[in-house]
Amino acid sequence: MKYLVAMDSFKGSLTSLEAGYAVKEAIMEFNNENEVIVKPLADGGEGTMKALTDGLGGELYSTLAKDPLGRYVTCNYGMIEKNTAIIEIAEAAGLTRLSEDEKNPLYTSTYGVGELIIDAYNRGARRFIIGLGGSATNDGGVGMLSALGFSFLDKDNNDISYGAEGLKELAYINDANAFKDICGSEFIIACDVDNPLCGLEGCSYVFAPQKGARKEEIECMDKWLLNYADIVKKYNKYSNPEAKGSGAAGGLGFAFLSFFNAKLISGIELVIKELGITEYIKTSDIVITGEGKLDGQSIMGKAPIGVSKIAKNYGKKVIALAGIIGDGVEACLDYGVSCYSSINDSLSFEEKHNIEYCMRKDVAINNIKTTVKKLCQQNIL
Repeated sequence: MKYLVAMDSFKGSLTSLEAGYAVKEAIMEFNNENEVIVKPLADGGEGTMKALTDGLGGELYSTLAKDPLGRYVTCNYGMIEKNTAIIEIAEAAGLTRLSEDEKNPLYTSTYGVGELIIDAYNRGARRFIIGLGGSATNDGGVGMLSALGFSFLDKDNNDISYGAEGLKELAYINDANAFKDICGSEFIIACDVDNPLCGLEGCSYVFAPQKGARKEEIECMDKWLLNYADIVKKYNKYSNPEAKGSGAAGGLGFAFLSFFNAKLISGIELVIKELGITEYIKTSDIVITGEGKLDGQSIMGKAPIGVSKIAKNYGKKVIALAGIIGDGVEACLDYGVSCYSSINDSLSFEEKHNIEYCMRKDVAINNIKTTVKKLCQQNIL
């Protein structure tokens, strides 16, 4: 039998490849005549940089960049084929960079994202793959653009303030010092939301509350972004705040579409395309995928379902493994998953309910191997 193993990461526990190789070891221990190909997987959010860098034989680089509050932190990005950079904006502008009492998109900036782009460009990158997930910001990408040399000015030609709050002061955009060669590079943006920049479905109303915004601040931020969009329109008459994905990452989607040679694409579609996973699916007998939690929400752009949908088109059997099987998981069966199983089923009641224990790397690897061997014995694999 020929297997393709394409596992997403078990967040906080195993990387994509660690989970994948645990599956492979178990299959080969059961029958060493099997052929097992392991490919990394991600959905465009956390783990995408590592999955693509590992899967394409790239190298990770580190640099200092500003976090959402302007403090310098060490950030990583990947480089493949000497000219392609893989950047997760959350490395610099991520919500995980902040403590609970620091979260407020009024004051957080995407400046560090621009610094990462500059560092990668200086290393030779002319093609950028950018993952937009996990931002702590709502500044419309103004911080990032400022790092790239654009000036955002108030009515007195002074630089506006840091974060979304600065947008209320915005009157002009000056690109005299902008790094236009960088902006003219190829940008492929992993984006899994269709939200526009403004309005009730825009980034302020939908996402800012998750980032610490208070109710009374949300309406203000939405108005400021609308003014920002009007000013950008004077800079680029083709900019469109209604474009799908413009509201991603607090308006970073809008900035990439308006100021860059950028294309927005579904995160899992991007990863599948870049890693050539469809070709491996075609030539496999069984596909094994999975992630930390599989439930009814998994059909909304999650990596395992992206794989299973393609496998379904080619009539392939798909086995999905997860740490937790949640409510509504049956919906996954309509998207190509043949069957699913929790890797924690062999644990005792006490162990299953000890999350810290279940997420230990050694425990998770052992649980995957135990589950896979059991599925092999039952002729499910």
